[in-house]
Amino acid sequence: MKIFNSAQIRELDKYTIEHEPIASLDLMERAAKAIAQTIMQRWTKSSPFVVFAGPGNNGGDALAVARLLAEDGYTVSVYLFNIHNHLSNDCAKNKQRLIDCKRIKDFNEVIVNFEPPRLDNNTVVIDGLFGSGLNKPLAGGFASLVKYINQCKCKVVSIDLPSGLMTEDNTYNIRQNIVRADLTLTIQQLKLSMLMADCQQYLGEVRVLDIRLSPDCIAATETPYTILEENDIRCRLRHRNAFAHKGNMGTALVIAGSYGMAGAAVLTTKACLRAGVGKVIVHTPKRNCNILQTSIPEAVLQIDKEETIFSEPVDTEDYEAVAMGPGLGQNETSAIALIAQIRRTQCPMVIDADALNILGVHRAWMQQLPEGIVMTPHVAEFDRLDGAMANGCYDRLTKAIALAESLHGYILLKGHYSVLCTPDGKAYFNPTGNAGMATAGSGDVLTGIITGLLAQGYNQKDASLVGMYLHGLAGDLAARDLGQECLIASDLIKYLPKAFERIKD
Repeated sequence: MKIFNSAQIRELDKYTIEHEPIASLDLMERAAKAIAQTIMQRWTKSSPFVVFAGPGNNGGDALAVARLLAEDGYTVSVYLFNIHNHLSNDCAKNKQRLIDCKRIKDFNEVIVNFEPPRLDNNTVVIDGLFGSGLNKPLAGGFASLVKYINQCKCKVVSIDLPSGLMTEDNTYNIRQNIVRADLTLTIQQLKLSMLMADCQQYLGEVRVLDIRLSPDCIAATETPYTILEENDIRCRLRHRNAFAHKGNMGTALVIAGSYGMAGAAVLTTKACLRAGVGKVIVHTPKRNCNILQTSIPEAVLQIDKEETIFSEPVDTEDYEAVAMGPGLGQNETSAIALIAQIRRTQCPMVIDADALNILGVHRAWMQQLPEGIVMTPHVAEFDRLDGAMANGCYDRLTKAIALAESLHGYILLKGHYSVLCTPDGKAYFNPTGNAGMATAGSGDVLTGIITGLLAQGYNQKDASLVGMYLHGLAGDLAARDLGQECLIASDLIKYLPKAFERIKD
């Protein structure tokens, strides 16, 4: 699913109007019907509705929704804010339709003075002040209205976007001047800001309403942002030859686990094996030997000369992929060994956890990273790599895209919507996964899955996309059976087979 910016959304509307063809007012009515039907499924006629409509097309949507609700027998009060005495054409037409509707008993056009209505816990507010066309923070009277709505105990339904929230970049927005919705009914597609963690507090539950905008225009419009769908992953899956043997299913090297952190090596290795690789070699300190041999009998151990740390690089000629970092520690000896290992490794690499933290301390070393490297930071690890605290999620995303371009590598920024940033400046958001995966070791599992796919011959982009989707899907399947609260990282490995089967069906 593509994610369009506000200008592209306007062009998509325009193209649909011209080529369906359909009048813009009728397209607005189509959207209003989808919104009204969803609202009617949620609330009975016993709930009073208060509609706040702005002067643009978002306000036109709100006025049309108000009329449809009233015609169905709902009690609706409407406030149209026309403080500059100028409405968009379709908003003006829907204003007249509303006036002509005999079911509407309480219509108020606000030009100068506004006396806010009482909003109690039985009231449902429909927020149609501003939508995807907003390009600056709310101020003045609109900001005051938003603050009033937010302090009341009413339920709030926002049309397309909560008013005050911008479609993409909210870095310098005024956060207290954004509506906090309980339900956001967005038109046709998710907006980029809806995927940002620091915007979630305004959205509530999000429903995407398909109003049949032009599929030809959607297909032809280029965008750097995409949300993965199951078919995007299914078409990338490689099918195992019936005559395959371990020698041609790839061999992976995992460099992980300082003393006391053997669990990170265990999780990474098990996940790598579950992802279908033929063989995994684990390079780890001597003191981890018994733990690893007991917990992963399928793995082959390669023991470091040091008792407790990774201390020296190893040859990688016999491997198709290498993972480095989980539980590695940040000992300076290990740091020097890490950069030496990076320099001598010729096959695809996945860098995670302490390997990222080491690079964050020795940022000049990043110039030595090879093209095609896969890095899987969480937000704090990324900020250390970047060298500065990001000013919000959008700022961090743009920095991650820029880093992927400059390194000619792949940055998989982990989060609720994990996003893969690719060397060509694109960003792929992952829709699978849940809050139960916020537990130690989840990232180690992801590293293992991606490494296992790389070793089998997947390219870096496909291994990262398939890996993060399956990782999240395994988490969703585990949470369904176990609950989010009870989820631990090893559950993701247990449910990985079910995730593969789901994608293959």
